[in-house]
Amino acid sequence: RVHGEEILDEALELVKTKLEELKMSHDLKPSLAKQVLQAMSRPMRKALPRLLVREYIFLYHEDELHNEILLKFAKLDFNILQQQHQEELSIITKWWRNLDVPKNFPFARDRITECYFWILGVYYEPQYALARKFLTKVIAMASIIDDIYDAYGTQTELELFTQAIQRWEINSVDELPEYMKICHKALLEVFDEMEGELSKTGRSFAVHYAREAMKSEVKSQYEESKWRLQGKNLPTVEEYMKFALDTSFYHTLMVVSFVGMGEIATKESFEWLNGKPPMVRAPTLICRLMDDIIAPKYEKQRVHVPSGVECYMHQHGVSEKEACDEFNKQVEDAWKDINQGFIDVQSPPQPLLMRVLNFARVIDVLYKEDDGYTNSTKSKHYLTSLLVDQVEL
Repeated sequence: RVHGEEILDEALELVKTKLEELKMSHDLKPSLAKQVLQAMSRPMRKALPRLLVREYIFLYHEDELHNEILLKFAKLDFNILQQQHQEELSIITKWWRNLDVPKNFPFARDRITECYFWILGVYYEPQYALARKFLTKVIAMASIIDDIYDAYGTQTELELFTQAIQRWEINSVDELPEYMKICHKALLEVFDEMEGELSKTGRSFAVHYAREAMKSEVKSQYEESKWRLQGKNLPTVEEYMKFALDTSFYHTLMVVSFVGMGEIATKESFEWLNGKPPMVRAPTLICRLMDDIIAPKYEKQRVHVPSGVECYMHQHGVSEKEACDEFNKQVEDAWKDINQGFIDVQSPPQPLLMRVLNFARVIDVLYKEDDGYTNSTKSKHYLTSLLVDQVEL
């Protein structure tokens, strides 16, 4: 759906009602009933393709008319690609262990498997192995940086770290504490490795866009930290969102995802991203809003940062439920912006648009009911189904 399709919106509500009635009637065959439940819980448009494939293999197996040969090939295909993903994760995990996160960043979330799963949702196809490696490393470093600014660094340390990132020089860190030196060095090494690989195909220009996006987001993190540490009063929702959307790292991750897409990601494509049209803003907005809806139970563990829900409640004098309902409505509107982008003639090629869509899909999987990144037990089922358990032949 896109904006302005009132008839389709009404049709959707009617279909939801009818499906709910069917679910309660118990008249459906078991396999069809499962499909109805899945569609109501997470429509195909919002589902991660890789998870959807695994679920459908089991549903197809239960279909009395299934083709045994086709089913076997589907299972083999899933398992073979899963093996590639496991090998990639093993390599990335070795890199992460060398960072010694528990020792060097004891305050940070140690979530490298969850990071890889996140990026697997963005692109799972075998030809994007190198892209997955770099994007996983970037999101892992972004997670550490986010925790530095949100939970650990002093204002003086954060100012020095921000300045060092803006200079982007390996030897400009003398004044930093040791843990920040390690983070700074690791971040620059990831981008140097990325640039070295892309220079082989004459595409090192793409790293410039990723580097500038990272600098910009780190600067925004610092601005937000100043506001937080100064203990200012609750901002309006509009003021809050200005900071929140700039500090989610989601725009940077989208830029880096284009870096690994090959020649289809032209300079014009990166400029389209940097222009932040509604389709590009939408995944970041979905990420921020869904995170805010489930944030209260986790933010109590940190220096308190008002969530968007709190800001909305205070500004409009409504309950938490009413604020969450409004945020959920805005999430649905953002999905319409994504859909609109697919039919906009100014948009880049569809393979690039799929990365933007998939970033939104990952958020729907990880944050719909809980924070499946911070609270990894909530996402364990997804991780094991894609990265541990093979499909039985």
